[in-house]
Amino acid sequence: MRAMICLGFESSCDETGVALYCSERGLLAHALYSQIALHAEYGGVVPELASRDHVRKLAPLTKEVFAEAGIEWGEVDGIACTTGPGLLGALLVGTAFARSLALAWDKPFVGVHHMEGHLLAPLMEVEQPSYPFLALLVSGGHTLLVKVAAIGDYELISESIDDAVGEAFDKTAKLLGLPYPGGPALAALAESGDPERFYFKRPMTKIDHGEMPVNFSFSGLKTQVLQAVQKLTAVGEQDKADVARAFEDAAVDTLVIKCAHMMARENIYQLVVAGGVGANKKLRQQLKELAAARGGAVYFPRYELCTDNGAMIAFAGCQRLLAGESDDLTISGRPRWPLTDLEKPGVRGD
Repeated sequence: MRAMICLGFESSCDETGVALYCSERGLLAHALYSQIALHAEYGGVVPELASRDHVRKLAPLTKEVFAEAGIEWGEVDGIACTTGPGLLGALLVGTAFARSLALAWDKPFVGVHHMEGHLLAPLMEVEQPSYPFLALLVSGGHTLLVKVAAIGDYELISESIDDAVGEAFDKTAKLLGLPYPGGPALAALAESGDPERFYFKRPMTKIDHGEMPVNFSFSGLKTQVLQAVQKLTAVGEQDKADVARAFEDAAVDTLVIKCAHMMARENIYQLVVAGGVGANKKLRQQLKELAAARGGAVYFPRYELCTDNGAMIAFAGCQRLLAGESDDLTISGRPRWPLTDLEKPGVRGD
């Protein structure tokens, strides 16, 4: 089978990503534009502004990746685009652009699940897990622990019943008056915090009758932070750093404890970690130590591919296109799309 080159687009929220991936040569080029500056004054993503900015950036980024890769559009074998889950307006912009190119260039098109893109991102690296493995997906509004038997063969074994861990990071940062986006700012501030001053409980990690609750919950952790701040007569910079350190310790410990429990329960000691929170240095270090202690291994995408990006969509789309899968060119998006609804590549036909 000859090599396949896939052009991938990501526009599910506030990053515009475009990439070219080759099944033999790997990632040929990718470009990413973040809307952080656009949304910063609002303290969060404004959907209408996000959609308009995707319209502005998709064409220039596409030209940029073709120039970087040094190929022509005629060399592309297929086109992939995130079609869900995400902000509906943003999804529609990306799918309209991608499907228009597929129609104009007479190329097959495939819609990609955003979280599958994150899940498969570490498979672009030199060191890769073998099947089966567990995947901890900590991206935006998602905190999922998934058992992966093969591409498209996913069993959801744990998820957050309220806020995702990324949302908890951002909301805690906002409570402390940190700039948007809050997660990275909170992690940076936590480095100067006193680890002994505050302690927050690790939610839903207590063993009861020999078993731990399956799912995650982070709303109670946010409440603990709020109560700690309210008890302070004044909130100085060191106070903020100390609270940030206690929060990060609790959030990371919770994720690590859950992963350790599920590794033992499933007897699987290979772990993939992907999504924005997967860039957290403390989380990476503790999961590496956990996996090493259990005789396993943990796999991460490179830092630049932890956030939303076109490379992961081009890679995931390429796997499905290689299996002969394609979708029609009806412009649509799925704001809600359970990962477990996916099937193995090749099940969907023309």
